[in-house]
Amino acid sequence: MAATTETLTAERILEATEEVLRRHGPAKATVVDVARALGVSHGSVYRHFRTKAALREAVTKRWLDRTAETLSVIVAEERDPRARLRDWLAGLFEAKRRKAGDDPELFATYMVLTGENTAAVGEHITDLAGQLTRIVEAGVADGTFTAADPAATALAVFQATGRFHDPCYAKEWEQPGIEAEFTAVVDLVLRGLRA
Repeated sequence: MAATTETLTAERILEATEEVLRRHGPAKATVVDVARALGVSHGSVYRHFRTKAALREAVTKRWLDRTAETLSVIVAEERDPRARLRDWLAGLFEAKRRKAGDDPELFATYMVLTGENTAAVGEHITDLAGQLTRIVEAGVADGTFTAADPAATALAVFQATGRFHDPCYAKEWEQPGIEAEFTAVVDLVLRGLRA
């Protein structure tokens, strides 16, 4: 069913954009294609997103935000910070693996888009580091972790575990033994944080 301009929302445009990107890839997906998929004029799309670049940035941010939203549930839990940190890192690894493995063509498309939208990627990393900081702060507060600067420690943990969430390593995520390697790194991080 085609959308009308009265029911057209930014979210619906982003959903359609993702489908157009999946079908055509980033090089061939246009605002006209998105409008056609929605059954509206391209002007209707431009009322929500002033430029093609703004639309591509918004769809990239939406894609990245899904991971952060999932992980925020772990951050908010009231339980042992060690378990939360382990679960948060495992959740990040699994979310990235799922994105890369479930739809490799769309993942490749988003790798192009994230390269174009470094501000959205920077915000995503800042958000994730902030989530980690809250877990480290909770561990320091209850005496589980030692960290003079929880934000710096959280960023170090994020960087130290990069092999398990940085998309440049995506081809390695399905190799045999990757789970054991992940567990070994997380165990090392937790030993290093122990009070």
